[in-house]
Amino acid sequence: MVQHSAAATLAVASPFGPLSVCEAGGAIVKINWRAPERSQETTILRRAAEQLAAYFARELRDFDLPLMPTGDEFQQSVCQAMLAIPYGATTTYGEIATQLDSYGQPVGNACGANSIPIIIPCHRVLAANGLGGYSGEGGVERKIELLKLEGGFPYLL
Repeated sequence: MVQHSAAATLAVASPFGPLSVCEAGGAIVKINWRAPERSQETTILRRAAEQLAAYFARELRDFDLPLMPTGDEFQQSVCQAMLAIPYGATTTYGEIATQLDSYGQPVGNACGANSIPIIIPCHRVLAANGLGGYSGEGGVERKIELLKLEGGFPYLL
């Protein structure tokens, strides 16, 4: 299982309030839905802040950052599947489960454990019959806001 202790954390503004973006070992390892106690800028964190600002301004569709999410091998494979979902598109827990020869619930659990939300777009993964859950601050409402931001869930607009 991949675990990290962040070497540096930067406060990043978002439409949903402050975020903490954490770096360790030269990669982004975590995003928290609150301001950090202490903020420290590094080259990678500055790039992450710039890319997140561009994403929230609808000027960036694909992040280009080194990522090292936490989790076991299965969680890592779910993160890779989420990274393959294009901006403005959605898929389901079941579709990812089929790709990984698994089941929807473990995929949902792995999505919920995503340590780098927004950049690894767990908000783009839906239940077969609706939105599904969202473990980020604000729950399903935050998921809806992120989907609206991307224009990827037209009946929510």
